[in-house]
Amino acid sequence: MIKHIVMWTLKDEAEGAGKAANAQKMKELLSALPPLIPVLRELEVGVDVFAASPACDVILYTAFDTRADLDAYQVHPEHQKVVAFVKQVVASRSVVDYEI
Repeated sequence: MIKHIVMWTLKDEAEGAGKAANAQKMKELLSALPPLIPVLRELEVGVDVFAASPACDVILYTAFDTRADLDAYQVHPEHQKVVAFVKQVVASRSVVDYEI
């Protein structure tokens, strides 16, 4: 199984909204993906509620059966719609993929 974890720090203001509103919109958009992308086995999205330091505003955990499934998810049109929004509101991004 492949685990894919992404952490984002958001811009204070983007797309006419503040950080908290954009984090919530990201969570909603990402949470809607599982029924649309069959290779996506697990998905969990969290928004930082404790103002951790160093800051990370949104975190995504996903799981896939294979690397090929992760690759298919990355280019899936529904995922790409979310990516288009995320790119507009994100200041920085960190990612890790690992196999168990």
